[in-house]
Amino acid sequence: MTMSTPTLRTDEPASALLGTLAAQGATGALSTQTGIVYLAAGHVVHVESAVTPDLGDLLTHSGALAPDGWWEAIDQAGRRCSVGRQLVDSGHLAAGALELCHLGALFDAAYFVLAHDGPALRFRPGAAHWLGAVRSVPVDTVLRESRRRRELLHRIWPESAVDRAPLARVPGPDATDLPARRGRTLAQVDGVRTAAQIATALACRTFHTLVELRRLAAAGLVAPVAPLIPGPSSAPSPAPASAPATVSAEPGPAPRPLASDEPETALLRRLLHALEAL
Repeated sequence: MTMSTPTLRTDEPASALLGTLAAQGATGALSTQTGIVYLAAGHVVHVESAVTPDLGDLLTHSGALAPDGWWEAIDQAGRRCSVGRQLVDSGHLAAGALELCHLGALFDAAYFVLAHDGPALRFRPGAAHWLGAVRSVPVDTVLRESRRRRELLHRIWPESAVDRAPLARVPGPDATDLPARRGRTLAQVDGVRTAAQIATALACRTFHTLVELRRLAAAGLVAPVAPLIPGPSSAPSPAPASAPATVSAEPGPAPRPLASDEPETALLRRLLHALEAL
């Protein structure tokens, strides 16, 4: 069935347009200021955001997949948009493990794409992600889960700046006797890393990391780093590291690194690739 390209309205939230595309059984990529939602026959098959670890980061940093196996699959199947199938068929990863990690990455990115439900920028009919089909999710499920996550995080700590800004420890409060996961999360807070970079370093899903960071913020142990305000004679301060990239084109797999990337390098590499696609 051929679908006509929907008209994008700058005042229409992305969630509303996703509902329209789902009803039309659309296939393609919907771009917003914070990421891209990929659809196939009206279902969500992948979501990307520049402020969350991608699937490759989660798989390789957790030890579930060797970096060489990831890049080999991209080299062999990236152009065919079947990297996921290549990982399974080559024996590098079990189908269940891939599906579980993929769904985690999908919902993590969808939370950021839909957190503020800004307007959609562009829809490209027929566009497919290089990962290929892994597991499709109904649009209603993605919207409902994103809303549930937003409400849960708000109940823990209502300040959403924790999600994107670089985070620093707050001197003074007692940080002993923390649960193990919360203690590991706090150990990664260094005044420079964002929640997504901390999640990558821990090889953990972003939402789980956000839960711990908001609990730490509620306990007065961490706080967002305030951007410097330049004085009359000072040079302008650089943009904060948490500023989201405007992604409105389809980024392909990032080039194979010469050495293992640190979390900050991995994020910058993805931002660079998105800008090149523009």
